[in-house]
Amino acid sequence: MSSNANTVDNAALKMDAQTRRKKGLKAVALVVALAGAGYAAYYHFVSSHYEHTDNAYVQANIVQITPLVGGTVLTIGADDNDRVKAGQVLVKLDAADAQVALDQAQAQLAQTVREVRTLFANNATLTAQISLRQADVDKARTEVARLQEDVTRRTPLLATGAVGKEEYNHATAQLNASRSALAAAESALAAAREQLASNQSLTEGTSVAQHPNVARAAARVREAYLALHRVDLVAPVDGYIAKRSVQLGQRVQAGSPLMALVTLDQPWVDANFKESQLKSVRIGQEATLTADVYGQKVVYHGTVSGLGAGTGAAFSLLPAQNATGNWIKIVQRVPVRIALDAAEVKAHPLRVGLSMEVELDVSKQDGPMLAASPRQGVVAQTTVYDNQQRDAETLVHRIIQNNLGAAARSAKGA
Repeated sequence: MSSNANTVDNAALKMDAQTRRKKGLKAVALVVALAGAGYAAYYHFVSSHYEHTDNAYVQANIVQITPLVGGTVLTIGADDNDRVKAGQVLVKLDAADAQVALDQAQAQLAQTVREVRTLFANNATLTAQISLRQADVDKARTEVARLQEDVTRRTPLLATGAVGKEEYNHATAQLNASRSALAAAESALAAAREQLASNQSLTEGTSVAQHPNVARAAARVREAYLALHRVDLVAPVDGYIAKRSVQLGQRVQAGSPLMALVTLDQPWVDANFKESQLKSVRIGQEATLTADVYGQKVVYHGTVSGLGAGTGAAFSLLPAQNATGNWIKIVQRVPVRIALDAAEVKAHPLRVGLSMEVELDVSKQDGPMLAASPRQGVVAQTTVYDNQQRDAETLVHRIIQNNLGAAARSAKGA
């Protein structure tokens, strides 16, 4: 009797346990289904609208400071990590040779102006010579005509004996001599005209200040002036000094890198997204960024300003040759440039090469994938070298004016 009761109780307990287990499994299945549905909803409405990468780094314009002329370093005006302003002298080279070259060029320009003035003055002198030679020709022709008449008049008188043979021969000799003198005067006139034409070919259609010889000498003065002022290496833009390698007394050649100038005021971020993430990336989309140097508490905001024209591998020194040998597919990455908010960068400065994490909101799809039109205006510009060219022109003008002479200057002023 008791064993039957125990059997019934055990059976009831088993059924109760199975019922509870079924309910638990249903609850777990329901939870899993709800979690899956929640994740699907989250992915569809939220996660699918964002692309994320931690393969992103801060970039900025890095200007290599290189000399335009060779020389010996006399002064170094900035060191690593120094803040410099545009136009500040960073390195000064020995200017002795450049100063000598400029002095020689100035003297040559002054001499050339005076020589060209002589060419123009010779035109008047040669014109006067032509007039003088023409007078000599006219005088010789008159003399030939007079002596010809004498000979013509004496010729019939020679047969009658009215004129002696000696007198006749003397008149004939004078006529021949006058003809030779006329030929010589005509040759001298032709030579004077050729000299005037030759001299005019050197001065025709120009002035002293615009003469080719003066222009060539003036170009040498400009070249020497610029070389003299290029011994001072100035900062083309505002920024910070990095990688200074130049030392005092060092002999440097034109084009050798001396230091780098980093413009940290206008950095950007190159976010290297996988090629599978680029389908929805568009120019103008907004991004949020964090830097490892500040952690998650500092958030930067930026905008996609452009997508790279190719992957990094395509522009590498040794690009991949995937048509040779065994091949393993490697997911490529394309740099996406993100412009940062200037105020946020000023509040929390960044450095070139710092790691960033980027989350890109790709829900906005109205922007282009590539730039639609050419950029209007210049990307960057400096004016620190403008004064050099202007001052060189001023020096050339002053030298020419000082050597034109008072008469030429007054005529030009009139």
